[in-house]
Amino acid sequence: MIEIFQATLPGFTRAAWQTVQLTFWSLLLGTVIGLIIAFFKISRNVVLKGIATVYITVIRGTPLIVQIFAIYFGLSHMVVLDSFMAGIHALAIHAGAYIAEIFRGAIQSIDKGQMEAARSLGMKYSLAMRRIILPQAFRRSIPSLGNQFIIGLKDSSLVAYIGGTELWASALGAAADNFAQFETYFINGLYYLALVLIFTFLLQWIEKHLNVEKRSVSA
Repeated sequence: MIEIFQATLPGFTRAAWQTVQLTFWSLLLGTVIGLIIAFFKISRNVVLKGIATVYITVIRGTPLIVQIFAIYFGLSHMVVLDSFMAGIHALAIHAGAYIAEIFRGAIQSIDKGQMEAARSLGMKYSLAMRRIILPQAFRRSIPSLGNQFIIGLKDSSLVAYIGGTELWASALGAAADNFAQFETYFINGLYYLALVLIFTFLLQWIEKHLNVEKRSVSA
């Protein structure tokens, strides 16, 4: 086991960094998509609401691996995307559907009286949403977003099947070379576990920081 760990250390370390980049950019883009779709979902505009409903239904109703293949092979007819960029877009589109529902639920959980009070003070809807509703909704959504971010990190392993160079792809290549499948995959799993623990620590720190900030404002 130690020999396998030492032999795979350079490759797994590079692949772990690739996984972190893939996860970061896909979740950043997915959060933007999710917020936009959440606004579509709560909109009174029938067309925007319909677009959001169809998007969420299709993405949540089809496997992620199918979506990755559709983006990688489908868009190749229109634009050239390498596996990294295709992976980012596919993971972002997938995560966006779930993040949209998280944001929608958080926004709608805020007392409607707060929006009415803001509008009575002369605030425009967009300003009241940005300054009053969204900050509270974001705090409430942190635990659910954290879970979705961790799922996104693990989902990034599927990019290996379109030629990605992240952690799981590195494990597949290493296991094919050393024929020590169990040891290689076990060590690879430890890398994922370490990344998840780091993500969890960061999310807990953010949640704690926001709670402290909230208490100081209330005081």
